[in-house]
Amino acid sequence: MHFFSKLIKPLLALAAAGLMLQAAQGCTSEKGSADKGPAYAPAPKARAPGEGPRVITLDVTEKGYEPSPIALNKDEPVKLVVTRKTDHTCATEIILKDYGINTPLPLNTPVEIAFTPDKTGTLTYGCAMGQMISGTFMVE
Repeated sequence: MHFFSKLIKPLLALAAAGLMLQAAQGCTSEKGSADKGPAYAPAPKARAPGEGPRVITLDVTEKGYEPSPIALNKDEPVKLVVTRKTDHTCATEIILKDYGINTPLPLNTPVEIAFTPDKTGTLTYGCAMGQMISGTFMVE
């Protein structure tokens, strides 16, 4: 019994040190993004009228829709090229409720979806299960 009591104190000290280290890592200044601006790249300049739609490649992976968020310009036509690259997801279709889009995403087959964002703000898209897996467009 005496042997175990000698082991407990160092183990408790080690566990406490580990918890303190973990807490200190959570307090680094790199996590705060309030002064860094938006977490997405701004939308590129709007295309000239004869250039056709902006083409955006979007993949469905185990992590969800990637990349996300994506910046768009209001009133600029967009052509999404969406490819579902996994069977381990409920995102077997993509839904943009605001634009009446509900398109199946067959495995490993690029699907083209065209639309033009007509208002600024956040546009959410996602799977058919209440957008449990979702992504966003930031329309400027």
